[in-house]
Amino acid sequence: MGSAGAETPDKEGGHKNPEYLSTLERGLRVLKAFDEDHPEMTLSEVAARTALPPAVARRCLITLVELGYVGQHERKFLLRPAVLTIGSAFLASMQIEQVVLPPLQGLRDQTGDSASLAVLSGADILYVAHVSTDRRFRVAAGVGTRFPFHATSLGKALAANLPDDERDALLAGAPFQRFTERTVTDSAAMTERLALVATRGYDSALDELDYGIVSVAVPIFGRGGRVVAAINCSTSTTRISQDELVRTRLPLLRNAAGEIEAALKRWPALEASLRP
Repeated sequence: MGSAGAETPDKEGGHKNPEYLSTLERGLRVLKAFDEDHPEMTLSEVAARTALPPAVARRCLITLVELGYVGQHERKFLLRPAVLTIGSAFLASMQIEQVVLPPLQGLRDQTGDSASLAVLSGADILYVAHVSTDRRFRVAAGVGTRFPFHATSLGKALAANLPDDERDALLAGAPFQRFTERTVTDSAAMTERLALVATRGYDSALDELDYGIVSVAVPIFGRGGRVVAAINCSTSTTRISQDELVRTRLPLLRNAAGEIEAALKRWPALEASLRP
């Protein structure tokens, strides 16, 4: 999914920015084509998933193989561990462990819930930090996990606080994918939901991404009141009701959000990197 509001290539492969390097974009597109459902792919499969001509996909794959980011097993290509250096460089350079993890670990220790921090990435949320419990969840989440914004409390806490034009760009993606009978899928209902979230300062989701999951999330604001991220607590509906979750977790989440916002003032580079 492309970033909402970002410049994207036109049908002829051009771009609004003359400095845009299409070869780099294509290489990154190939890397991102691999996922849990597609751990290994043939050349033709990579070309199909990336919408690249086979000759272009082949050159990208050969380059990535030479660089050590992609390997080959018989006729199929697969990612190699070297790709982890790309993500780990962000985590190390932006001081994620020092700034974000302590408040999230505090939430986990106080509640027994999983706690996460996510940012918007196009029409998805992207987990930047996650502290899990020993309990097994139906939906696994971790650093780098992506979910559609509309089906998560984190996504709606973020979207509700965007500037009008950016929020409208997200809403333009409706009708949204339905995951359960409780998923909000149409634009009018989502607009109403986001207005409520903006007014009360949090979102709570029950059975919206998958059944048996309840969560509550609050936004994280940076300089000038710009939303940069959101944090949540999530757990199983067998442990707690939605009303009780909101009542007991919301004060803790707001305290943790305040800690992170104060820390971001000391780490302006991290705030800049998190901004949508």
